[in-house]
Amino acid sequence: MTRTRFATAAVLLSFLAIPAWVVLGQDKASKPASEKSELYQQLNLFGDVLERIRRDYVEPVDEKTLMENAINGMLSSLDPHSSYMNPKTYRDMQVQTRGEFGGLGIEVTMENGVIKVVSPIDDTPASKAGLQSGDLIFALDGEPVQGLTLQEAVEKMRGKVGTAIKLGVRRAGKDPFDVSLTREMIKVKSVRYHLEGGDVGYIRVTSFTEQSTSGVLDAVEKLKKEAGNKLKGYVLDLRNNPGGLLDQAIAMSDAFLEKGEIVSVKARKSEDVQRWNAKPGDVTGGLPIVVLINGGSASASEIVAGALQDHRRAIILGTRSFGKGSVQTIMQVTGGGAIRLTTALYFTPSGRSIQKEGIKPDIEVEPAKIENLQARAGFREENLRRSITNPNAPTPAPDAAKPADKPADAKPEAAKPSDKKDDKAAATPPTVTQPTPSGDPDEPPKDSVADYQLLRAADLIRGISLYSSRAN
Repeated sequence: MTRTRFATAAVLLSFLAIPAWVVLGQDKASKPASEKSELYQQLNLFGDVLERIRRDYVEPVDEKTLMENAINGMLSSLDPHSSYMNPKTYRDMQVQTRGEFGGLGIEVTMENGVIKVVSPIDDTPASKAGLQSGDLIFALDGEPVQGLTLQEAVEKMRGKVGTAIKLGVRRAGKDPFDVSLTREMIKVKSVRYHLEGGDVGYIRVTSFTEQSTSGVLDAVEKLKKEAGNKLKGYVLDLRNNPGGLLDQAIAMSDAFLEKGEIVSVKARKSEDVQRWNAKPGDVTGGLPIVVLINGGSASASEIVAGALQDHRRAIILGTRSFGKGSVQTIMQVTGGGAIRLTTALYFTPSGRSIQKEGIKPDIEVEPAKIENLQARAGFREENLRRSITNPNAPTPAPDAAKPADKPADAKPEAAKPSDKKDDKAAATPPTVTQPTPSGDPDEPPKDSVADYQLLRAADLIRGISLYSSRAN
């Protein structure tokens, strides 16, 4: 049996591509003998358990699957974001960061053994089905997710385009319910933009893929041409943006900053610190920026919001962000797979850690429903008898009708029923039918007319522009 344990440990070392002398504790200068001995005993224990499973389990087992599960268990026990990716999953991840992948279009994390929705991606099956940030997925096709790793759950949600999957969902304040989705090829258009009210550029970034920064730069230039000299500023919408590539977050922040630190990354050793600084050049030409965030804004989104906030380059508006301030490094290992390992923490230029704290907005604005209130009938100064004439009022033309020919104290003619109807319509602002906002307080409404946070951001831009023009 001893020989078997030695052999199994050797297989493990070979699979991990780690030199045996490192794992078995031959670095005499760094580890005491007691620690080396304990590590060696644990490797023997692992080999013993693996051999017993291979020999005595009720059904034959696949050794490769056992090893992958063992490695994934070791990684997932560290934190919610570390995991093992087999060759297929690793390829899928690379495709995803390029902005195209197959699946449901949903960003998730693991919380208390169930899958938590960070945010659905716009215009995907998950978004169309109404999944919301904060939803908990407890079952996949009737099978509980309890016991699955995050990576295993993600693999189950992915699949061949056109196939269906049923998710069991729990939502705060509601009974559990099922959602049926059909998998699609997800082509993420990570940047959308339009001119809000003719004078404010609105740019929404849904995720940080390889094309995100170039998409924002393109949006800025097109909005400049469309608005001309009427452009007063930009709203950068990062709500429900779960993050993505670090280099894209840095590049996007750099596009709006003239100088200064963007983000720093601090690893296990205090001396292992990386910093990224902005290069001269602000693509907006110094126009005001308001950044929208909410509880679905995570990781790369928080880096951008934190950098612009610390440099006072933008006003952050909305609700507190998700709080994912850890760095995951993708390391390829033997066999074509890779491990996603948390190696450091993000810090904003002022030295704030994003981890568990998130970005707190400068102006906290909760989502709200907008509705018009019926104006109360009343009089204005012009309706009062013997009111003084405005000296700047234009003089009416000689042939114009002269309503003043009537005595000042004469009562108005009795109006016809149709006239009364018209008078009421004139006195009351027209009612605007507003789209029903999403049930999730953190989900941006699909129609900008009903998006209270966006309206507040656009008004803030106009106010800053008005104040600046008067000051100048």
